[in-house]
Amino acid sequence: MSLQVVLVEPAGPLNVGSVARLCANFGIDGLRLVAPRCDPLGEEARRMAVHGVDLLERASLWPTLEAALADCDRVVATTGRAEGAPLPLVSAPEALPWLLEGGPNAGAALVFGREDRGLANGELLQAGRLLQIGTGPSYSSLNLSHAVAVVLHELHTLRQGERALASSPPPGAPEGGLAWADPCRRHDLEATLADAEALLLEVGFLLPHTSRARMAKLRALLQRAQVSEGEVALLRGMVCQLRWASRRRAG
Repeated sequence: MSLQVVLVEPAGPLNVGSVARLCANFGIDGLRLVAPRCDPLGEEARRMAVHGVDLLERASLWPTLEAALADCDRVVATTGRAEGAPLPLVSAPEALPWLLEGGPNAGAALVFGREDRGLANGELLQAGRLLQIGTGPSYSSLNLSHAVAVVLHELHTLRQGERALASSPPPGAPEGGLAWADPCRRHDLEATLADAEALLLEVGFLLPHTSRARMAKLRALLQRAQVSEGEVALLRGMVCQLRWASRRRAG
């Protein structure tokens, strides 16, 4: 499994450098930066990265979160929001095991939002799980790099425990491991939703001024279901066939 840390519009070069160092500390495969609002290769970022400079230099830049997650099937996004999140909030012990359940060819991502305002609802809906870090009630907002440190430490501890179990499986455990049904890749789900929106606008189920809100509800439904590659292909095939039949009847 390839695991990426994704920072959305980071504004502080010190935070970016610190996150690169943390990725090196905890063996993360790569760092993706979505529309950074600072120079991620500047002197401040390099100074904070220390031995993570190589990973910082290899960090990839993306114009949107959707593009950065297109090749991922399992996505966990972090949020400090106590209310109004579009999906249920879960703790690290609930979200991170799910992130690691993908097969060897799966792509996974941990997404962290802006320092000043986190992630918007549309961005949170790109994730299959929303992780909230437990803090004291008087001040729940964490510095970006501190939040990354907490989550990556939890992830590292979990990985270490999985390795220990793999080296000495319990009596009666099945040989060959489990067959995982990974969620579909993000770009496949987004393409299906785009086709569905076009169809629903065509037949009048959606109106242009309300389509965004209603499609957000549909996206949330599919994210909760975590549809697989085969399931999303079935959904897209149904949408395309319905669109063809609708146009044929109209003609």
